[in-house]
Amino acid sequence: MSQSNTRLGILLMCMTTFVFAMQDGISRHLAGEYNTYLVVMIRYWFFATFVVVLSARRAGGLRRAAKSGFVWLQVFRGVLLALEICVTVVSFTLLGLTDSHAIFVCYPLIIAALSGPVLGERVGWRRWVAIGLGAVGVLIILQPGSAVFSPVAIVPLVAAGMFALYGLLTRYVARRDTAEVSFFYTGTMGCVVMTAIGVFHWEPMSGSDWLWMSLLCCTGVLGHWLLIKTYELAEASAVQPFAYLQLPFAVTLGVLAFGETLRSNVAIGAAIVVCAGLFTLWRERQSS
Repeated sequence: MSQSNTRLGILLMCMTTFVFAMQDGISRHLAGEYNTYLVVMIRYWFFATFVVVLSARRAGGLRRAAKSGFVWLQVFRGVLLALEICVTVVSFTLLGLTDSHAIFVCYPLIIAALSGPVLGERVGWRRWVAIGLGAVGVLIILQPGSAVFSPVAIVPLVAAGMFALYGLLTRYVARRDTAEVSFFYTGTMGCVVMTAIGVFHWEPMSGSDWLWMSLLCCTGVLGHWLLIKTYELAEASAVQPFAYLQLPFAVTLGVLAFGETLRSNVAIGAAIVVCAGLFTLWRERQSS
């Protein structure tokens, strides 16, 4: 992999995190006005269309994209991600972008902790120390036992656990399936489950909010397209640390657009979690 490709991949990852942060901000706005299932369903309609068109244009077409060595696991992955998005969007409406992202950012540590029992990977003592420090960071954010603690803070933690399981399953199915196959099932299965749920929560949108909905769909497609291009140009281990930029992007958006405040305990806890996560990524790269 050339150095120029790696630099371009890093730039695309930075752009990806910015687009996804903007997508989260739009989701927060729309979910504050309409049912979460409705918002996620329409978003998945556009996402699934993008996935199907992209798969159909590649060699082998849809038949090749749907051919999996782990069909039921792929179906479960797609459903799991769709439900995780619903939980995450709900957390945006309950806690805001700042606190939600500060807690959600612990998901790489959950992946590292579960990679042993789920994938059979070896987790050394250094990674366990990093995971423990990350847990301390989350506790600093949550402040359990204090008057500030709110039970709804568990919602983004549940979302992080769901996304971590999704990530682990993605690694597992990659043993037989290509990224194209996984991407196909992510879009189509998510669309199926969200349509089955969302149609019962349909409600009319105002004209201006349809513009926001269109922008949400466009950012979703653009974000995934950028992510695909990122991994085509550079190795995942080289660009993954830059995925953490979504946290400062989301915090800035929360403060400027929604009037949220960044509390000191959230900033300190999030910094600890990010440092612990970066260390686990570095150890993974060293051992690979």
